[in-house]
Amino acid sequence: MFDLIVKNATLTDGQTGADIACKDGKIEAIEADITADAKDVFDAGGYLVSPPFVDPHFHMDATLSLGTPRMNVSGTLLEGIALWGELKPVQSVEDIVERALRYCNLATAKGIGAIRSHVDTCDDALKGVQALLEVREKVKGYLDLQLVAFPQDGVLRDPTAMENTMRALDLGVDVVGGIPHFERTMVDGAESVRLLCEIAAERGLMVDMHCDESDDPMSRHIETLAFETQRLGLQGRVTGSHLTSMHSMDNYYVSKLIPLMVEAGVHAIPNPLINIMLQGRHDSYPKRRGQTRVRELRDAGITVGFGSDCMMDPWYSLGKADMLDVAFMGLHVGQLSSRADMEWCFDAVTENSARIMGLEDYGVRKGCNANFVVLQATDKIEAIRLRAHRIAVAHAGRIVSRSTPVTHEITASGGALKLNEADMAVGHS
Repeated sequence: MFDLIVKNATLTDGQTGADIACKDGKIEAIEADITADAKDVFDAGGYLVSPPFVDPHFHMDATLSLGTPRMNVSGTLLEGIALWGELKPVQSVEDIVERALRYCNLATAKGIGAIRSHVDTCDDALKGVQALLEVREKVKGYLDLQLVAFPQDGVLRDPTAMENTMRALDLGVDVVGGIPHFERTMVDGAESVRLLCEIAAERGLMVDMHCDESDDPMSRHIETLAFETQRLGLQGRVTGSHLTSMHSMDNYYVSKLIPLMVEAGVHAIPNPLINIMLQGRHDSYPKRRGQTRVRELRDAGITVGFGSDCMMDPWYSLGKADMLDVAFMGLHVGQLSSRADMEWCFDAVTENSARIMGLEDYGVRKGCNANFVVLQATDKIEAIRLRAHRIAVAHAGRIVSRSTPVTHEITASGGALKLNEADMAVGHS
């Protein structure tokens, strides 16, 4: 007896009519017409069954705090950081836990199976760290939560940030973070990269740095991050997040920089929704697009995963925990419009981000963890185009969220015409 069988699924590789049998949290078989008994049987109705969405860059300690204690009037990154500094003293551990759990439940219903969340360590009470360690334990039955020790105000600039970051790692935070472009000088920024990478090497941890999140073409800490990755033997364990200054760098320098990143095996996480909103604020016209050189990084062989970064917090007042929104924005800003490009954008919020986070046994294949999402679409491109409805979400071989397919009503001259999302697909009348 299986725990769960999903019938009549379309897989992301194009296979149709597949049945997926799950037992003890693993996918035991994928084949046509499985007739064995199961505790639960779900009919996918020919819709797309995908690995769960993965958000490799988020700030869960700030999420859903919009308007507390005030709004970000300018909409800039720096006012957002200042506003976060005002929020930290007035929020409690309980506040953070409550907001984070609400977000985790929403994210799960949206098909997100894993999140890497940065948590601010520039707080002597480590309220965010305490809260998210508690949340990580509470949600482990349906969501993989990976935490990054993130010294928001600069690990050298803030007098207690280094000590607090070490305390956070001692408490069980998973990844070493940093923000070199927010240190007082470029030299301090480079030094912070060196120190934090050495800590990661000593502890056997991964690294994920907010790196060069500015419009300054001279903000070049990703170069230092690539160097330290090679020096310390951290290849494959290091990520540069944002990398927005790369959109302002001259092409000659980038032609040197990207091969350095490739040599070091450094990953990249652009955050399309946030960077298109925050960057280029000092420009008149033409305005810079605010997203790093996704196509060039990808084509060089660098693993690129899209993150969502924020939702309803000091930096971003929108969002709905939807990684298909993230892929949709990344596609447009990066002008990734070929069929292959659009399929790759789906991979950027699934397979690629899972690789960056180091998730094991990820995917809809025999032997993988029985984690997946049923989308009301028939392929990757349609899923992005429609920001497809999530019909069901499975974690460890059990359905943790389910809903009925949605119907759209269109008013036409002859009356109301009801269309199911599947009817709106290419090739359907």
